[in-house]
Amino acid sequence: MSLLVLGSVAFDAIETPFGKTDKIVGGSASYISLSASFFYNNLNLVSVVGGDFPTNFLNILNSRGIDTQGLQIKHNEKTFFWSGKYHNDMNSRDTLITELNVLGDFDPLLPEKYNDCKYLILGNLHPAVQSTLIERLKNKPELIVMDTMNFWISTAKNQLRDTLALTDVLIINDEEARQLSGEYSLLKASRIIRNMGPQYLVIKKGEHGALLFHKNEIFYCPALPLEEVFDPTGAGDTFAGGFTGYLAKTGDTSFTNMKKAVVYGSTMASFCVEKFGTEKLLELTDDNVKERLDLFLRLSDMGF
Repeated sequence: MSLLVLGSVAFDAIETPFGKTDKIVGGSASYISLSASFFYNNLNLVSVVGGDFPTNFLNILNSRGIDTQGLQIKHNEKTFFWSGKYHNDMNSRDTLITELNVLGDFDPLLPEKYNDCKYLILGNLHPAVQSTLIERLKNKPELIVMDTMNFWISTAKNQLRDTLALTDVLIINDEEARQLSGEYSLLKASRIIRNMGPQYLVIKKGEHGALLFHKNEIFYCPALPLEEVFDPTGAGDTFAGGFTGYLAKTGDTSFTNMKKAVVYGSTMASFCVEKFGTEKLLELTDDNVKERLDLFLRLSDMGF
């Protein structure tokens, strides 16, 4: 049974206090797939790129067990491009350029073999595209994990709520949770959002860790203190990939195991921010992941 990833495969140009890049590979599906591939080796990808996208990156994805048959290549069009500049606190940024290009009319097409998916993760895209993919699956996955952003909360809230009603887990940050719920208290926000459909809610708080909500239970995972953060772009997607990849690996979607998945997601995200784009994920080894995971476990060990 497979893990199906929907999201963008794109170009980014990033500037932070630590430097800047020209066009590099980014996109929610790129980060999610690479992160999840450390835990699960039966991944299928649905996305779209233009004829300007480098084939060597697709070869890298394939070498990591990521099937790209569902990745459309529109040879006469350009790949989605985003450019942004981060402020000194690295928690806020300004969007400089957004070029939708092939994402402007993206229709997610499913190869027949992708219908066996047991786990589905919906990377950040228009909620109508996310719900279209769900509706096209012949069998409902055992677990549907969804990501979204403040732009869709502002511009497509009704469609977003329709998609939320189809999902099991929502992963958003604290600002988005407050915007979606209309409540400042994250406890109140979590109840309101889970009433929209998802049984589980993960609220990311950046350098302050992440919260997992389910029924009357709450779990908190701290963030690993890092000496330097070069680029937070893609950290949330990397978290989602590690989170869902671990659940797929273990085949256990209980709250107890989701707590572990939050730690695995946080572990992967802590690597992502250490270099620009996907660079750090591409050079990681399994031993690196195990060592970082051990640091996380020691970080929250109270010795009782």
